[in-house]
Formats: sequence, C-alpha cells, structure tokens
Amino acid sequence: MRRATFAPGFCAYLENSKPVSSRTEAGRELAEKLVSYAGRDDVIVLGLPRGGVPVAFEVAQRLGAPLDVFIVRKLGVPGFEELAAGAIASGGVRVLNEDVMRAIPHADEAIEAVTARETAELERREHEYRDGRPAPELCDRVVILIDDGLATGATMRAAVKALRQSGTAKIVVAVPVGPPDTCREIEQEADETICLSTPAFFQAVGQYYEDFSQTSDDDVRELLNQATKHDLSQS
Repeated sequence: MRRATFAPGFCAYLENSKPVSSRTEAGRELAEKLVSYAGRDDVIVLGLPRGGVPVAFEVAQRLGAPLDVFIVRKLGVPGFEELAAGAIASGGVRVLNEDVMRAIPHADEAIEAVTARETAELERREHEYRDGRPAPELCDRVVILIDDGLATGATMRAAVKALRQSGTAKIVVAVPVGPPDTCREIEQEADETICLSTPAFFQAVGQYYEDFSQTSDDDVRELLNQATKHDLSQS
C-alpha cells in the first residue's frame, strides 16, 4: 500500500515570513519525519544532484544510513530537446515515453544516439561525484529518494521508474516542498511520499528557502566523501 504524508499550513508559514534558512535545515526537518527508518541495515539514502544532495546528507546522518547519488538524464528528442522521449538513470536503467517515441521518425536510431551521449555524461558525473567508488547495490533495499523540492516532478518520476527496474524493496520519496498536485502524482508512483510543505500557490522551489544558492559539483563530491568517511568510522 502506498502512503503519502503531507504537512499542511504552508500559507501560514509564508505569512510568518519564516522559510527554512537552507537545504541543511530542510534536511534536518525532513529527517524528523523519517526516524522510523533509523538504524536499519537495509536503508540507503539517495540524493538527486545537485540540490538534493545537501538535503539527503542531513537525512542520512540522522538515520545512520549510507548516502549516494542517483542521477537522471533526460533523453531529448533530436531537434526538439525540450521534449523528453524518456530518461536514463544510475545503474544503466532507461525509461522511454512510448507515446513520444511513436511520433519520432526513425525513433530507435535517433534515441540510441541520444542515449549514448547522455550515458557518457551520466557516467562522467557518477565517476566525478564518487571519486571512483562503485555504485551501491540497490536490489532488495529500502531507498529514500530525496530532492530539495518538486516543481513538475518529471525528474523524480523518472527516478522512481528507474529504481523500480533496479529491484528495490521499497521507494520512499521525501522532499521539503512541492505543489499539491505534483506531490499527489508522485504518491501514485512511490511506495511512500513525504512532502513537508505543499503550498496551494506554488511558484518555485526557491520560495521555500532563504538561501537557495546553487550547489556545485564540488559540494556534492565533498558531502559524499564526508558521508563515506562517517560510514567507515561507524563500521
């Protein structure tokens, strides 16, 4: 059974002019909603880079769970790159939008070329972020999938679909903020959905944060290295 947890009252939150200070604070607040997963050997926390990783880092530290990244790359239609024919994700998983594929001339050939290009970029980023560490095993694990917020939810939906193909035992999507409709759509895909704030008049993820400065590749790499050192010290 899929369970969604929504925390209402975001409008009052805005009226008090008290958005969270940063992704770090958002992660700590989110972690309090996930304490039932603390100390479990089968749990892993995955952050969607870049902005989801600082949030995921705080959750992983609170739960005593390993942290890694889960990268999703859109497969744009050649000549109409903003139109997604599908996506690829960490672990070599590809999800295709069959409706879009049917509308593309010579679809198989075209999408294979795009897939090859995006796969190379995905692998480059994974290697850079992990400093050569192998990807974690996800089969039969409870995956807590985190971003710094939802807008359209397209990337998160692609990530969930890709994780389904990885044999995960359970997928928990956890985000600090997102529009109500998007959170409900994600709830149909994931096994559990936690969204702390669901503003009725959502404009952008950044409205939830006092500091929404960009997270760099170096930031992601440093947080993953910190998490790895913490895991080794606890083993």
